[in-house]
Amino acid sequence: MSTWKIDPSHSEIQFKIKHLMISTVTGEFTDFDSTLECASEGEDFNGGKVNFTAKIDSINTKNEQRDGHLKSADFFDAEKYPEISFTSSSLDLSGGEVVLKGDLTIKGTTKPITLTGDFGGVVVDGYGQTKAGFEVAGKLNRQDYGLTWSAVTEAGGVVVSDDVKLLLNVQFVKQA
Repeated sequence: MSTWKIDPSHSEIQFKIKHLMISTVTGEFTDFDSTLECASEGEDFNGGKVNFTAKIDSINTKNEQRDGHLKSADFFDAEKYPEISFTSSSLDLSGGEVVLKGDLTIKGTTKPITLTGDFGGVVVDGYGQTKAGFEVAGKLNRQDYGLTWSAVTEAGGVVVSDDVKLLLNVQFVKQA
């Protein structure tokens, strides 16, 4: 068995959402943790188990007022639900492509989600650490997780879309 821990200084956990249906706002979580446990000692990630958490208070959209609103009960309700979490049910690698399935919990609601993307490979860095890279993406409907705040512009347009894109570019470090 091998255990891998996320390297937060070489990883990004981002989301993208349409604003006014004409442009996209990007946000990120800056405080997160993840482990990847594999059945073998080698670098076979098939069937590995991923556990991930992110602190809601670390949300950053480069706008303090918007970040405060996202942390409020209108959206994530960070005081009552301080973290989002993901627990995988399957991890499949085939030809460099990743399919990661599991349960995502936001605001006390758990739903299945599938993330797909690319396996970047495994290398040993200049410090002798073995690292593995993954880039995966997925999509969710924020309403499904109780993120129901909505507003309409004077012209009748939607302020924030329901569809949210997830983008995770992560690097894991093999633990001794």
